[in-house]
Amino acid sequence: MHLLPMLFHRKARRSVIGVRQMIEADDLTKDYGDVTAVNGVSLCVAKGELFGLLGPNGSGKTTMIRMLTGQVRPTSGSARVMGLDVVKDPIRVRELVGIIPEQETPPSFLTAEEYLRFVARIRNLDRVDERCDHWFDLLEFREKRDVLCKDLSRGTRQKLMFAQAFLHEPRLALIDEPLINLDPIMQRTVKDFLRSYVRDGGTVFLSTHILEIAEEICDRIGIIHNGRLLHAGQVDDLTGSGRHLESFFLDLVRGDAGA
Repeated sequence: MHLLPMLFHRKARRSVIGVRQMIEADDLTKDYGDVTAVNGVSLCVAKGELFGLLGPNGSGKTTMIRMLTGQVRPTSGSARVMGLDVVKDPIRVRELVGIIPEQETPPSFLTAEEYLRFVARIRNLDRVDERCDHWFDLLEFREKRDVLCKDLSRGTRQKLMFAQAFLHEPRLALIDEPLINLDPIMQRTVKDFLRSYVRDGGTVFLSTHILEIAEEICDRIGIIHNGRLLHAGQVDDLTGSGRHLESFFLDLVRGDAGA
């Protein structure tokens, strides 16, 4: 193994030693001119947790993920991801975590396999053939490996973006709308993978407006509306009390909209 990959993996291990909270956001705020996309959000996500951030379209979910991955600088407040300050160490954060953006697509001029190999090279990964084969098989798109990304269906591009996020076996993944464009069979495969990933010690922060996803797979949820965090708690606390997430969510969001 070359020296650079060894340094990368050693740094990765040092970054998570003793870290119990994989994500810590304190009064996180993002303004775009006169519009406040995220307004004073504070939350924590523990190691080994599958956390879902729920909210209507335009509620601030995507902006939260972009701030937590160092892609967008907060207007105020602070956040640490895997013990790293997202403002001071944004590149290091993105080296360590897996990211699936909501709308970003792979380069049109590369084939699916070329794109995964490009990601592997940027991340200085070993076992590249093995890693690529695993994801082509798991997500069932091996026959598309030599197809240019511009010619892939939206569902296959989503599979490819999912594969690139987990190619380096991160301990934390931040996913924006994980099941968008996937058919029901592949949705089940992805949900089963995420459960297995968390059982094996991984941590997931996902955002979605599809409540059934959160109720089925999330350990804990946060509900955001107009940039403000209205609720954070265990899914079991709701279902155990006989409440459905959908009715709880709608009551909370409608109540906030009418306040």
